[in-house]
Amino acid sequence: MAQNYRIFINDNTLLIAEVLPQLTEKIQQLELQDFDLQTFSKKLKYNSKKHYILLSKTPKKTFNKLKKGCTLIKAAGGLVESAQGNYLFIFRNKKWDLPKGKLETGENMKETAVREVEEECGVKILKREEKLCKTFHVYTLGNKFILKKTNWYKMTVKGEPKLIPQKEEGIDEAVWLDKKHLVPVLKNTFPAIVHVLNAGGLL
Repeated sequence: MAQNYRIFINDNTLLIAEVLPQLTEKIQQLELQDFDLQTFSKKLKYNSKKHYILLSKTPKKTFNKLKKGCTLIKAAGGLVESAQGNYLFIFRNKKWDLPKGKLETGENMKETAVREVEEECGVKILKREEKLCKTFHVYTLGNKFILKKTNWYKMTVKGEPKLIPQKEEGIDEAVWLDKKHLVPVLKNTFPAIVHVLNAGGLL
């Protein structure tokens, strides 16, 4: 079975797949020939929340070709569950998010994920469990076109510790939320985070 790839662009999703998936939301098919990711992403508006698809007989090959025009940044983060069964969310840049950050020299992705969660929320991770998924999103930084790959891991903490948001990282709030009360988060978060919550079984 061919692997599908999702690239998140602002609030939009670009799927690269062999066949058209069964989706509840509307999806617009794009022409694969001469498709340029950077040109396409520049045309997309913020908050449009649209879904696009490139149909390809070789999704991995197509994804790797698109990737060549980007500067790759690696990051990792965590979906953290407390002993009470609540989940850790942060509020940063006016959006609900999950703690994550960039890979530092000498680290692997698993180490980055734990360090970033601990630094951004002031907690001690008890256990880092399996990788839930990876997400890709693109953005422009100066004159560079960035593709950020983020590995997401399930994690647990002892009890339900008090959270200390890392203000210097722009985090205004860090909270524990019951998975039954995620409506405010879902109304104001990124498609990539919804993808992680799905992978973690919260939705």
